[in-house]
Formats: sequence, C-alpha cells, structure tokens
Amino acid sequence: MAKIIYTHTDEAPLLATYSFLPIVSAYAAKAGVDVETRDISLSGRILAQFGLVDDALAELGELATTPEANIIKLPNISASIPQLKAAIKELQKQGHDIPDYPENPQSDAEKDARAKYDKVKGSAVNPVLREGNSDRRAPASVKNYAKAHPHRMGAWSSDSKTNVATMGEHDFRSNEKSVVLESDDTLRIELEAVDGTTTVLKDGIKVLAGEVVDGTYMDVAALRRFLTEQVARAKAEGVLFSAHLKATMMKVSDPIIFGHVVQAFLPTLFEQYGEQLRAAGISPNDGLGALLNAVDSLPEGEAIKAAVQQGLADGPALAMVDSDKGITNLHVPSDVIIDASMPAMIRTSGHMWGPDGEEADTLAVIPDSSYAGVYQTVIDDCRANGAFDPATMGSVPNVGLMAKAAEEYGSHDKTFEIPAAGTVRVVNSAGDVLMKHDVQPGDIWRACQTKDEPIRDWVKLAVTRARASSTPAVFWLDETRAHDANLIAKVDEYLKDHDTDGLTIEIMAPAEATAYSLERIRRGEDTISVTGNVLRDYNTDLFPILELGTSAKMLSVVPLMNGGGLFETGAGGSAPKHVQQLVKENYLRWDSLGEFFALVPSLELYAEQAGTPGAKVLAAALDRATGTFLEQDKSPTRRVGGIDNRGSHFYLALYWAQELANQTEDADLAAAFKPLAERLAAEEETIVAELNGVQGSPADIGGYYRPDDEKASAVMRPSATLNEALASL
Repeated sequence: MAKIIYTHTDEAPLLATYSFLPIVSAYAAKAGVDVETRDISLSGRILAQFGLVDDALAELGELATTPEANIIKLPNISASIPQLKAAIKELQKQGHDIPDYPENPQSDAEKDARAKYDKVKGSAVNPVLREGNSDRRAPASVKNYAKAHPHRMGAWSSDSKTNVATMGEHDFRSNEKSVVLESDDTLRIELEAVDGTTTVLKDGIKVLAGEVVDGTYMDVAALRRFLTEQVARAKAEGVLFSAHLKATMMKVSDPIIFGHVVQAFLPTLFEQYGEQLRAAGISPNDGLGALLNAVDSLPEGEAIKAAVQQGLADGPALAMVDSDKGITNLHVPSDVIIDASMPAMIRTSGHMWGPDGEEADTLAVIPDSSYAGVYQTVIDDCRANGAFDPATMGSVPNVGLMAKAAEEYGSHDKTFEIPAAGTVRVVNSAGDVLMKHDVQPGDIWRACQTKDEPIRDWVKLAVTRARASSTPAVFWLDETRAHDANLIAKVDEYLKDHDTDGLTIEIMAPAEATAYSLERIRRGEDTISVTGNVLRDYNTDLFPILELGTSAKMLSVVPLMNGGGLFETGAGGSAPKHVQQLVKENYLRWDSLGEFFALVPSLELYAEQAGTPGAKVLAAALDRATGTFLEQDKSPTRRVGGIDNRGSHFYLALYWAQELANQTEDADLAAAFKPLAERLAAEEETIVAELNGVQGSPADIGGYYRPDDEKASAVMRPSATLNEALASL
C-alpha cells in the first residue's frame, strides 16, 4: 500500500516537524493520502542498535530499493564522537539502558558496544537511503525571490589576503590508485609489516563487474610538516588560521586529521603534556573543547589549561565559531564543516570571525587537495571581480553521483590509521595484488567503491537534466586523478547511449569547471555541475549560499534506481544554533521551505503510486501556495518579535487552504477546505498573536537529542486557535 514516509530527525528540522507535520497530516488525510513517520534521529538510531526501538533506518533502507518508496528525508545529525557521547549521556539520563561509549574497548561487551556505536556515528543515514543519484536545484520561485530581494553579500577587496592552503602532494589525491573490476569478485585489504607479518584489515569486500575501486593514503609526516608551515604562514601574514574538514561525513579520516591540526597549533602543549593526555584517554581528535573539559580531573589540569591559553596567545589568531563564548575553530570537530563554512566565509568578504569579535582575512587550511582548488578559484574570482550580485547572478544546479555509497562517503569501513610500517595491498580472490602503497605508522589509508550501475544512471540523469532545462552540463572530473580518469572513460562510453544532439556537455577538472561556471554566473547564465559525491555536497552548499543566502531552500530530488523517490529537504548546518535560540528565547528561525518544496513531488509521486488524484490536486495547490508564501515574504524573520518557524507554517497552511478551496479540479476537496480557508483568514490576527506571544522566554523541550514529544509539541504548537481549526478538518 502506497504511503509517504516523513522522517523524524534531529535538532531544528525535528522541532519544525512538531509544528508542520500536523498540518501536512490533516490536509493529506482529506485527499486520501497516507502519511507515516519513521524515527531516524541520532537518538533513535542509538536505541535501535541496542534493540530498544525498531530499526527504522534499516526498514527505510529496504524500502528505498523498491518502486513503492516515497520518503521525505529531513536533515539529520551526522554525529562526531563528541556529539555521539553527548547523545548517549542524555539518553542514559532519560533512563535508557545503554552503555558508555568505549574509547579503548577491551572486553567482548565493550567491543560489541563500540561496533554498534560505530554504525551510528558520522554519515550513517545517507548511504543507506540514497539508492539513487541526486538532482538538486533552486526552484524558480526561490531564484526569482532571491533576485527581487537579494540577500546581503560582503564586499571584496582586491588586496584581500584570504587564501586556501592545501598539501598538493603526499595526500589522498596525489597517492590515489584506481582499478576497474573486470568481473564480480571478493577483495581483501591487508597490511604486510616490515617484519613480515601480515594483518588482514578488511576481508570479504564484494565487488561487481565494472566497479571502480580506489585506494589511497595520506602521509601523516607530510601532513604534520604542512600544518606546521601553515600555522607559521598565518602568523607571518597576519591572517586568521582556520581548518576546514568534514569530520561528520568522513567520520574515520577527518577526525584524525583534525587531531593533527590541534597538535600542530599547540605543539608545546603536546610536547609537555602529550603523555599525560594519552594516558587519561584524552584525544586531540575530539577537539580542544573536549580536552579542556576532560583535564579538570587531572592533577596537571590547571597547568594544561594554562599551556592551552599560552599556545593560543603564541600562535596566529585563530578563527572562531563563537567569539563571545571563546569557542574556536578547533574546539569541536563537527563545528566547522567545510561545505557550510567555506561558502559562509566567501559570502562574508572572505572573512571569518577572530578572537577579538571582528572579521578578518583568513588562511583556510584544507589539507587534502582533491577539491581545495574549487574554493581557491572562487576566492581568486571574488578578489578580481568583487562579490557576486544575487539580483543578477546565474545558478549552478547539481547532478550528483551518490547511489550505493559511491566514492569517498562510502569509505568508512575501509579507512584505517596504519599501526606499523609496511605495505597495504588490495588483493582479489585469486591472490592478485590490484594496488599497493608503502605506508608508515599513523598514515591514513582508505579505499572507496563506485559501482557501475550508479555511474550509468548518473550520466543518464545529467543528459536528462541538460535537455529538460536547456542548460550546459559539465562533468567535474580531472584526467590527472586516478579515480576520475576511470570515470571519464565510463562517461565517454555511456554518453553514446543518449541523444546529446544540441546539448553542451563538457568534462573539466574541478578548478577549471569552477572558473567556467563563475564566468557564466556573472553573466546571469546557468550551468549544471555533474559531480561525484563529495563535490555534490560542496557545490550544493557553495552555489546556493552565494545565490540565495542559504542552501536550505533547494529542491533535492533523488530518483531511486528501482523506481521510487527520495525527497531531501535542504541542509542542516545551521540547525544546532536554531535549537539553542529556541531553548533560550522560544524562537525558532529554521526555514521549512525545503520541506514545502519536497512535499510537492512526493505528493505527485503518491498520486501515481496509489492512483489517488486528490494527491495531485494537493501538490499543485501546495506549489501555488509556496509561490504566494515567497511573494508575501512569510519566511521566519531574523529576530524575536516577528514570525518564526511556527508563524511561517501558519501562513503556508492559510495559502494552501485557500488554493485548495479555489481550485476546480476536485469539487469535494474545494468544499472541504473552503470553511478552513475562511476560518484561518478570519483568525489570522489571533493566531499570529498566540504564536508570537510565547517568544522571549526560555522553552523546555525535554532534551536536545531526544526531546519529550509532549513538551516539544506544546512548545511548537502554542496557538489553540490554529490547533482547533486544523482539528475541525
């Protein structure tokens, strides 16, 4: 039986769901549309690992492989270790019987617990649900609104000292090797140490004919030299030092790299106290914030804190996450996420915030050089040509290769911090060595897989989008990179399967593709970026943040390869700050526009799946209502006193009811919604007063990672008048 699954996730998107989903459910029920929820929040996934709730993520993973899939997926926490530990602590306080996170598991029980928690951390959701490739773009209504009401862009100076620093050698990109499998096989990854012993790092890796398998490593000695040089460079140039990683999605490699950044920035601290910190189980990988909290229990705690402060004083000025609270770029690995932090910096004149609470030019340290050139190209363009103009600039929609855990984001279970000097080999079932790397202790080695079927589907989707929108499409692939060279051969081959007459389809290395797209953007022209999984993530934040001021207003459709649909609702990078504001002053600034957009194609798919014409009427009415919502500027205002997320939901409900009452395709639906439309219009002043009247004082939602349903619902639905009107349906 057809149904729409609306996911119950985390932070601001979850709080918004408490307000918006009752509206969706009430309207959908009138049209015979079945809407259900599934809990894929971080807390829900933790509890499912220990059998305390149903495993909703596994259920949806199965559903995503079927033609019946119709899933609306809101942003969820991709948990770093500090976030995971905080969620565990909260769940334990709420009475859930789960173990602590074992740092160094010894017993079988600890090893079992660690294995369960490892399944939850980082990007645990997306690889399970993404059984298709990504089609992500700004809806015309959003783009038109941004042109009519351009967001503020910081001015750029031609003498800006902001730059990207990247390794360029001895990193993942430069050490990469790649093979295409001729037939189905089973691979293993092994380490032959210099003493002759062989350790199997990973066995039983199933691969299919045509699959691309990559192996690479980061030379940690070179990384540490590089980082030390960049700390000195930032100080010499008088710019802020900042590191930009993805410790959430690259959940094995990037926390380790982050730890090396912390050590490089505070070398004296780790020379003096590194042994004591290690003995106490305090890891720089968890960030400076966790370290400062943990040292309270050590005899040398005060001395260590003093050494931290001295190190901060001696080094270059460190970019801040929150200068008022003293939270630095190095406090929490998941606080500075590259795809959100770099566009925000570029939008703000190439500045980040310094310890003095002022903006300043910045040295953005991105150790691996695979995609760092994209950001340097944008910075160089802004330095030469000034800030972009949202009122006139073009757009860069994206077609992203992500199905079946493609590329780097599928590398977690094949990423290792090397324990001993030797050679890492990837070996097939016949004993043939497909690739090998000589490594040293501490090097970070990883393998990735990209199946052939998703690559074929990606090429098809690119051609489809290029033709549908009459827009040039550029594959961002670099022939000098091993993985990309294999993809280029496949793209060249699979493009022959499609009619490309009259289309402009190019293949360019990422930096070159960026320059080409920027040149077109400044002329007001659109260019589709056709990218791999990580660049999909980066580009679908970079360009929307420059064009629209946010990436939360994007339409993100994932046509699943077996016929269903996954509809994603925008990025959640700002979600934590919104929750903090709600708890402090009962005001939620989260914009649910992404949910409004996702619901339209979901309802259209439901109409096909269930043969329910009312679903199509709902979708068309919602699309028109969203246009009115944008024209009337009913997104949340910037501060307490105006409408917030809850008020924006009321106006969407009002405009949607009016559209349903006035449409002529379904007389029964029109009759059902006419009284509601009249009632909401008549009670507008009362409802807005009830929604806004609660603002300004603290709100109790009963938990950050697992709010209390009753408390959160009461906070997010404070208008009795609106609640009664919805119930009258």
